[in-house]
Amino acid sequence: MIRRKEYLDNLIALKDKQVIKVITGVRRCGKSTLFELYIDYLKQAGVADSQIISVNLEELENADLLDYKALYNYITSRLVSEKNNYIFIDEVQKCSEFEKTVDSLFIKKNCDVYITGSNAYLLSGELATLLSGRYIQIDMLPFSFKEYYEATKTTGKSKREIFDRYLRYGSFPYVAYLENNEKVINQYIEGIYNTILLKDVATREKISDISVLENILKTVASSIGSPISTKKISDTLISSGRKISPNTVETYLRALTDSYILYRATRYDIKGRQYLKTLGKYYFVDSGIRNHMISQSATDLGHLLENVIYLELLRRKNRVNIGKLAEKEVDFIATNMNEVEYYQVSASVLDEKTLERELAPLQEIKDNYPKTLLTLDDIGNGTNYEGIKQINIIEWLLA
Repeated sequence: MIRRKEYLDNLIALKDKQVIKVITGVRRCGKSTLFELYIDYLKQAGVADSQIISVNLEELENADLLDYKALYNYITSRLVSEKNNYIFIDEVQKCSEFEKTVDSLFIKKNCDVYITGSNAYLLSGELATLLSGRYIQIDMLPFSFKEYYEATKTTGKSKREIFDRYLRYGSFPYVAYLENNEKVINQYIEGIYNTILLKDVATREKISDISVLENILKTVASSIGSPISTKKISDTLISSGRKISPNTVETYLRALTDSYILYRATRYDIKGRQYLKTLGKYYFVDSGIRNHMISQSATDLGHLLENVIYLELLRRKNRVNIGKLAEKEVDFIATNMNEVEYYQVSASVLDEKTLERELAPLQEIKDNYPKTLLTLDDIGNGTNYEGIKQINIIEWLLA
């Protein structure tokens, strides 16, 4: 089992701190496994089994606990007095008015509370108001390539072969352990996809026509790496016989980002130093889901690489935006506190014109923050173009 070090270390650092730990992320990204890893750590640190209370609200045996009073009574009846109790509630949003249970447990001095959820609205509305300043959110993603490589490096395949598989089948942890059986992998990915669309999006938004939702997602899937507007999506669907307004498209897109299947990167005007409201880009939480939806083409590689780099930057930094420089574009601006880094992503820059095109936006930025050109090329790896460093993507992901 891969340790998920970044997330596990985060939880360990927050142990016994007077905050609720909220782990959010797409379904099947490893939130429940993270709880298991952390519970193992607690036991090794001397915490008794009786001090650990773990409830997964997706399990049928816990159906009676989907009422907040029942859940509260179940947990409090098992608390060990005069000792710290570690409480884990998985998929907490399944419980109606769960925020009342969480808040009541939090105010007890001997309760350390951890919850997970698969929807961004977990922290919206009443919960955010009720727990304002009393929770820390940990956003979890599926396997990074470094984690995926650790899980699959004993297969005897080269790093490039493993990376190609990562691009094709995606980063969900369970996929890493499946053999190269495309049918089984596709069935697993389809199961996740259907669950997200039906349980997390359609049910919550009361969407009866699932095909419209799927068509929106397919339109986005074919536009990775390109700025896209709700009007453009609406026009695309109308031209194919689907009547839908930009406002409805926006509502559906928000529901898809709330379920963590999509992430939206906003544009940032580097010279004007302001965020732009229009023409953002959308990226998929997993390339396997994206590839499952639309047929791949030879031109897909660059877009898939961009998707992978975007997610990796999210893991490493607090915020990732698209850079705008007049008519030019910087693929990513990654910021963390006062640190800023600029990135261009290209499958290959062996062609001189391609190299010039990719370097041009970075060369126009006159500040002294790091600037990096990421490619799959081995030739040119480590080259420094007047402050712009070229790095092999696989090497960068494994660093």
